[in-house]
Amino acid sequence: MRIWAEAALLPSGWASEVAVAVDGSGRIAHVETGASKAGHCVGLLLPSPVNVHSHAFQRAMAGLTERRGPNPTDSFWTWRDLMFRFLGHLTPDHVEAIAAFVQMEMLEAGYSTNAEFHYLHHTPAGTPYDNVGEMSERIAAAANRTGIGLCLLPVHYEFGGCDGRGLGPGQVRFGNGLDRFRRLRDAAQSALKALPDDTQIGVAPHSLRAVAPETLKAYADEFPAGPVHMHLAEQVPEVEEVQAQWGARPVEWALDHMALDERWCLIHCTQMTPAETTRLAATGAVAGLCPITESSLGDGIFDGVRWAGQRGRLAVGSDSNIRIALSEELRTLDYTQRLRDHTRAAFATRRMSTGRSLIEHVLQGGAQAAGRKTGRLEAGHWADMLALDTASEILHGFGGDAVLDAWIFAGDDRLVSDVWSAGRHKVLQGRHVARTEIVADYVRTIDALKGAL
Repeated sequence: MRIWAEAALLPSGWASEVAVAVDGSGRIAHVETGASKAGHCVGLLLPSPVNVHSHAFQRAMAGLTERRGPNPTDSFWTWRDLMFRFLGHLTPDHVEAIAAFVQMEMLEAGYSTNAEFHYLHHTPAGTPYDNVGEMSERIAAAANRTGIGLCLLPVHYEFGGCDGRGLGPGQVRFGNGLDRFRRLRDAAQSALKALPDDTQIGVAPHSLRAVAPETLKAYADEFPAGPVHMHLAEQVPEVEEVQAQWGARPVEWALDHMALDERWCLIHCTQMTPAETTRLAATGAVAGLCPITESSLGDGIFDGVRWAGQRGRLAVGSDSNIRIALSEELRTLDYTQRLRDHTRAAFATRRMSTGRSLIEHVLQGGAQAAGRKTGRLEAGHWADMLALDTASEILHGFGGDAVLDAWIFAGDDRLVSDVWSAGRHKVLQGRHVARTEIVADYVRTIDALKGAL
């Protein structure tokens, strides 16, 4: 396969008349500048980032939780109660159809890879399916259908709070002790064998609230290979609970008791002190940010400027999937910093514009968080690429970094014309190649779930 672009973002910077050759394994074979125009031709070619945090099933809830309930102070916790009620209606068939729709939307937004924080494991009664990896197989089946790169992260969720209390009615579908979680993780790995070689397996201890402290202290040794993702310091009540039960704030406790390093991706981190931000950045762990969901749930604002100033690594994800919009995640991340600090162009540097800086951050951080050789148009890397439609009036007249700024701050993901995941050309002219069938299955699923809330 040969892709030719009028302009492309290479590791060395912007280049013109770029040809990218992709080998049969889905890796980039070589990159040539000043190349003749031949092959599949696009306007602007970029590496495609990883979506580092998703709960696929929550996509079917989007738009259903914006009314005020009986509680006069609606919050993350009342939303969570609604989510627990909703998931009680989901069957494996529903989950597969929803996951395929989510992955299709990710590809159309410009993501090449889905790091799925997968915690819906069991029946509504909390008992395992005959195949403990049933739900993992459904996520894998969706990926096989959509062609997205998959980093599957089975979630370990054992307790209902830091005091070790049992799981509530909504949570029982998530629950596993450590022994059963080991079996579930093995079953999930087996489910991935039918997928292409770019597929990755990791693990995800859900949070400090859901896994015992002694287990968390030994997690890196218990699972010595692959990515490890965990929610950390998302909500004020969470900070208060951890501090009351374990004698330290969540980030402080994790830094002092867990072997955090480059394998870890810590999700949200919207409740950190400046000192915690500095210390956590120094571990090399990735901050997995979900600005749209964090805004929707009132989580708080990640200290992105301080984090970047400490050379911290970051990536973005769609989390609740209320909207799957790469450009909007990046825009919201920067805008939250502006609103908090009364400034502009928060992530810009003397060398890079805001849009360029954001893209470079999430390409590097996403590749690290997914354990995937991606994020660069360079020989040997997976051919994870997106193209922007430079014929659009929104991008007309722009070049270099300014094209990225126009896309992120003046445009949206409708400017994404093509997406490849490990060389699989899955988005063409802005549409997934199997959109019609995937949407039809999703609509049937939503019809079946009417009234669930």
